[in-house]
Amino acid sequence: MATVTLKGNQIQTNGNLPEVNSKAPNFKLVSGDLSVKSLEDYAGQKLILNIFPSVDTGTCATSVRNFNKEASQLENTKVLCISRDLPFAQSRFCGAEGIENVEMLSDYVNGDFGKNYGLEFTNGPLNGLHSRCIVVINENGEVSYTEQVPEIVDEPNYSEALKAL
Repeated sequence: MATVTLKGNQIQTNGNLPEVNSKAPNFKLVSGDLSVKSLEDYAGQKLILNIFPSVDTGTCATSVRNFNKEASQLENTKVLCISRDLPFAQSRFCGAEGIENVEMLSDYVNGDFGKNYGLEFTNGPLNGLHSRCIVVINENGEVSYTEQVPEIVDEPNYSEALKAL
């Protein structure tokens, strides 16, 4: 279990992020067209998992915008933005913002991604949502970098995540 804060108030997660150099846990997430995507769909590619509570918050939206800008310059790399928002809300946000270089995926069905990656909040006002995290997965499906942002309202360390590629 990890502890992070929301404006100074402690919140716990159900576990810890996957260990660096470990095999990334598989997932099933829903894309904007309502198809189901799994880790196998991205085999042979580098992945940046940009994980956050909701795209309807300022910091979450900023992280999507920043990774969208960076993603167009990355070779053999996909940026997957993951939250429990409905795919319709994710698509609406991307359309309104002109977001085209990242892929939005939703864990709304049963929250298994958040549980399996150890980042689901288990208490507090964001109970059931995801902690703000970055997980970088190399082309062999192994975790090469993780960050769990200690204060939810803060942005992740973009440069460290990109360096890990």
